[in-house]
Formats: sequence, structure tokens, C-alpha cells
Amino acid sequence: MGWRSDENAFLFQWDDGQPGEDCLRLNVWTPGANDGKKRPVMVWLHGGGWAAGSGQEQPAYNGENLAKRGDVVVVSINHRLNILGYLNLAAYGDKYASSMNAGVLDMVAALEWVRDNIARFGGDPGNVLIFGQSGGGAKVSTLMSMPMAKGLFHKAVVQSGSSLRTGDAEMAAKLADAIVAELGLNKDTIDQIQTVPYTKLLEAQDAALKKLQPNPPAMGIGMPMVRGAAPRYGIGPVVDGKIVTRHPFDPDAPGISADVPLLVGTVLNELSPSMMDPALEDMTEDDMRKRAAMRYGDKAGTVADAYRRAYPKVKPVELLSRMFSVRTNAVTQAERKAALKNAPAYMYLFAWQTPILDGRPRAFHCSEIPFVFANSDVSAFATGGTDEARQLAAKVSDAWIHFARHGDPNHPGLPKWPVYSADAGPVMVFDKTCEVEGDPDRELRRVVASALGA
Repeated sequence: MGWRSDENAFLFQWDDGQPGEDCLRLNVWTPGANDGKKRPVMVWLHGGGWAAGSGQEQPAYNGENLAKRGDVVVVSINHRLNILGYLNLAAYGDKYASSMNAGVLDMVAALEWVRDNIARFGGDPGNVLIFGQSGGGAKVSTLMSMPMAKGLFHKAVVQSGSSLRTGDAEMAAKLADAIVAELGLNKDTIDQIQTVPYTKLLEAQDAALKKLQPNPPAMGIGMPMVRGAAPRYGIGPVVDGKIVTRHPFDPDAPGISADVPLLVGTVLNELSPSMMDPALEDMTEDDMRKRAAMRYGDKAGTVADAYRRAYPKVKPVELLSRMFSVRTNAVTQAERKAALKNAPAYMYLFAWQTPILDGRPRAFHCSEIPFVFANSDVSAFATGGTDEARQLAAKVSDAWIHFARHGDPNHPGLPKWPVYSADAGPVMVFDKTCEVEGDPDRELRRVVASALGA
């Protein structure tokens, strides 16, 4: 979808590589191979939901600068996606019993490879951090709940991807049945699916989705995800009782990773309405409220009033962006992690707004990635490549490096960053000036949850 917009393509500079099912490959950056050192290992799980992306698709994912800056080993992985990784064919025979979670099994296999081989690359298999953004954050959340992933990582970071629940198993089975029917197959002929070209599989999936749910609930990047939100058909892992044994962070945080420190956060403008449409910068207050109704229905006025009181001076388009970028899931994830009273949780909010494209993207979804990887210059098309961006990248990347090394993101370049607690709700705000705020949007989240009936 990103290629449909010149602005999107410019900001991300995607390299789609060579897509294919033979994708179980990974990338390693290390300051020194076979040197006997035990460096922290940072394993990157790419975004793109469960449907798209790769470990090398964005220049921001390049691990060289992060590895050099922190004296760490950086690994990015690939795994099966979409219909190849998550088609629930369990009802079609024992050989397909794990088909709905094949992509997750790939991630576990990659982490096992790291455990068995990373020492040769100067990494410590006993100190592995997994970190991911958007869909990658959902992957981190899921791995934190999986018994077979226990012990394969020791710290975790979720960036704009706090996933409380996996997909609905019954809906996944119905979708698979509809796809099989679109292909003209049945239980007796199901093995023929192995010879169907990938493009044909995608066409069958699209046709099946349109029939099962012609008008899906509005979701999209930045959609406030709250308990009680209507489920929709889609592709991704499901609870099967064997591989994925429970929902990641619902109804509580998984005890199996209680000893794993968690760093979790979001960006200020997960949804940036005017990024691809400059005219929206001049939207009126009335237009903003009409657009808010597309998400909040007859409660839009209540939500807009609450946000306007909180932010009386921002432009209507900025207000709309914040209304559509609620950090409900991230806060819930941090609260549930803190409730275990074991390893700490830390929260952040990335609020720095890019000057690129006249500033329209703001602190857009994915905007923190170049800063995490110390790639503000590599990704100058997204950051501007300014001294300001460079200085912030040093602070952000050092926080991730310190967290990988110690399970604590504090370092001399930042003010004291407290461990998360539900009552105080401290969040490190990364901006031109970095500072800690105490749960700055608590009341706004309550208003949004009420509007969505959660």
C-alpha cells in the first residue's frame, strides 16, 4: 500500500529485495567475530503486520551504526508471512496442524540459531534482546507468551505494536475454508495447495475476505485498540494450545516471561492525516470533528472537546492526529507487566516531529526507527539529517543499548527514567528536550475508551 503514495515511498525508501517462500535468512552486524567477547545481542523483528515486510526493507534497519555505537551484535530476521505463514488448515489433516502458526515457528527457529551460533560473532547467547516496531512489536508481544521461546531472549522492546490478543481461531478457520473454496480445493485435494503460485493464493484470500466481511471495522495504523473492539478477519497467529498457548497480554501479562524487562512505547502521531495530502493541513475545526465521527460516531464531539481542552493551541489536523493515535494498548501492556512485580517495565513516547515534507508527517508511525538504530543520517530523507536529529538519535539509541546490556534504559544523556507503575504512569518523552511526564493522557484515554464502549 505504501507505494501508492510518493510521500510514503520517499520517507521510507523501501527495498523490497527478492520476495519468496525461501526466506529463512538473517543478517548479522558485529564489531568483531571470533574475538571471544560476550556482547549484548539485539534481534530486530520487522514491521508490516503479519503480512508484509522483511529484515532489510528499510535503510533504517541497517545495524552497522548501532553495532559500532554500542559494541553490540545486531541481528535482523526473516520469516514466512501472510498466507504462507498463518493459513489455518488444521482441519485438513495432521500435516497442517501447525500451519496457522508457521511464521511464529520460524521466529523461534531464528532465535534458536542465535542461541547456537551468535558466540562466533562475538555475541552473548545469554543476553539477547528482541525488539520490534508495529507488527514487529506484536511479534515481540507474542513471543513473550510462548513456552517454546522461553530462555531464547532476556529483554524485550515493543515499539508502536503492543498486542494484547492474537487473532480469533474460529474466524481464522472460516477464512481458511473460504480460501480453500476459492481455490476449488477440498479435504481430499488440499495437498494441491502446495503447487498454487503465491499470487493466486493472495487473490483467493482477497476474494474470500471480501465475501466474509465486505465492510470490515475501521482499523488502520493508529486506530485506538481497546478491549472490546470488534474482531475482524485477517491473517496472523492464533491460540492453538501448543505453539501459541494463550493471548499475549490478555487477560494479564504472561508469567512465563515475568523475569524479562520490557521497554514499551508509541509515537505521538501514529496516524498523520496530512502526510500524503497537504490540503488537510488547513482543515477547519468543523471538518476535524466530522472526520473524528468516522472513528468515534456520535461520541466524536465528546472526544474532540476533551482533546481541545487538553491541547487548546494545536491545529485541527494535529488534534485529529492525536485523537487517532491513542496509546491505550501500550499503557495496558505496561500496567499488566508491572502488575507481575518482577522484572521492570519502562515507557516512552516519541514526540519529535520531522521537518521533512514541510513537517506534515509529524512524529509519524515508524519515525523513531532511524533514531533507535543511530541512523538519523542514513535516513536523512525521513529525519532531515540535522544536528538536532543526530543528537536525539544518540540519546534514543543509547537508551536501547543500555537496556540491551542492563535491562535499564537509563544513561547519562537522559534525565532519570523511573520504572513504570500504574499509579504514577511515568513516560520518557523523546523530543527536542527529553523529559519524564506522569501519565499525561490518562483522562483522554478514559474518554476514548468510553466513546468506543470499552
